[in-house]
Amino acid sequence: MSGWDWEYTPDRAQVTDGLPEHIVAAAERTAEDLKGLAEVGVDITDIGHGPDHGGPGGVRRIDLPTGGWVLVLPLPRLGLIEITRIVPPVEHL
Repeated sequence: MSGWDWEYTPDRAQVTDGLPEHIVAAAERTAEDLKGLAEVGVDITDIGHGPDHGGPGGVRRIDLPTGGWVLVLPLPRLGLIEITRIVPPVEHL
C-alpha cells in the first residue's frame, strides 16, 4: 500500500503542549520511519509494544532515541498513523 501519512490525534497542540522541541522532533521522525516502512509493505501494526495479548494492532508504544516513548495507532485501512501521546524522559516531566 502506498500513500501512508501520519497526524496528531486529537491535534498537535494537545499532544505536544509543554514538551521540548527535540522530543517532539524525535516522535515525528519515528512517525516518518513508520510511514516509510508501511509504504514498502512492512506490517507496522506489530512494531513496538502493543496490547496485553501480545498480538498486532491497537495502540503501540515505541521507545524514542531521546528517551521516553510515543504512542501511535497504525490504521492500515486508512493508510494513517496517529500519534496520540508523547511521553518524555522523566527529567522533562
